[in-house]
Amino acid sequence: MGKLRIGIVGAGPGGLTLARILYVNGIEAVVFEREASTSDRPQGGSLDMHAKSGQYAIACAGLTTDFRRIARYEDQESRIYDKDGRQVFLEEDLTGKDRPEVDRGQLRQMLLDSLPDGVVRWGSELVAAMPCVDGGFELELRGGVRERFDLIVGADGTWSRIRPLVSDARPVYSGVTFVEMGIDDVDVGFPELARLAGRGLTFAVGERKAIIAHRDSGGHLGIYASLRVPEGWTGSGDLRAYLLAQFEGWDEGLRRLIAESGERMVPRPIYALPVGHRWENQAGVTLLGDAAHVMSPFGGDGANLAMWDGADLALGLVSGSDWRGAVRDYEERMFGRAEACAAGAAEAIEEVFSEDGLEHIVAAMRGHGG
Repeated sequence: MGKLRIGIVGAGPGGLTLARILYVNGIEAVVFEREASTSDRPQGGSLDMHAKSGQYAIACAGLTTDFRRIARYEDQESRIYDKDGRQVFLEEDLTGKDRPEVDRGQLRQMLLDSLPDGVVRWGSELVAAMPCVDGGFELELRGGVRERFDLIVGADGTWSRIRPLVSDARPVYSGVTFVEMGIDDVDVGFPELARLAGRGLTFAVGERKAIIAHRDSGGHLGIYASLRVPEGWTGSGDLRAYLLAQFEGWDEGLRRLIAESGERMVPRPIYALPVGHRWENQAGVTLLGDAAHVMSPFGGDGANLAMWDGADLALGLVSGSDWRGAVRDYEERMFGRAEACAAGAAEAIEEVFSEDGLEHIVAAMRGHGG
């Protein structure tokens, strides 16, 4: 096992979790990341770490103490408003809740800091992955660099370059796009909006649309205006004015979340692979995270599943000498848990962005305890 060469494409939470657990068990891996550095692009806002998936993976990586330093257990509240600004659901009792929030950038940095220098190769854009005659795969990177591995792992997200090696499936547009924006120092500059959003995740739902807000670290409020638009919609022109027009007639306090947000406004179309996506095992290559099972964000399972995938695969690889069998076994486990989460996420996005979306999301929150 010590001589097994593993190449991981993508330095997101799943790929880094895999690399970390392999490293602490004496197996070297190389992570190829096309970004030039950790500051190449914003990493997005908060996500909640589930006890049985994301936190389990963090424990397997030996990073629970580090995680608790950056986790925000106080930001687990949930609240829902109707379009008129009436609060129809509130969960602020955090007794027994164990889904703390953590900023994506801080989570990624924690994982990066746990790896030796050189494991992650920044600025390494994949050009092609080619099977070798004697087994394994060769990766070709921008600039003509080629490297051979016994096992390559596609941890490269929604539009994975590794996925076509095992599957013809392509992500399908859900019909819903989130426009990402935010307010800095919200407690100081806009205390009334800070009170509206609370300490956690807030939904305002109606008319097949939603305004979503979540508390991030450092007093930042992440905001998403979410609506049904055609695939390929880019929000060109005065995007703020367009969004305010789309939410005309809604409570002015809710509309202020859009009106007072900063200049950065980025459309995020929501794509998903078919529920139950799977492939026939192929020696020398596998997938994890969004590359294997991208789904809508409803349920908050994306990063949690990716890290669970990384931990599951790593533990299988370090458990014995039959690494090919370990990959097959990992895939079967991953297919099952991903299908259940993807089915729930697909149902949820259709329900929330329906005429009865408010009733659906309130029922879901009550059923899951927030």
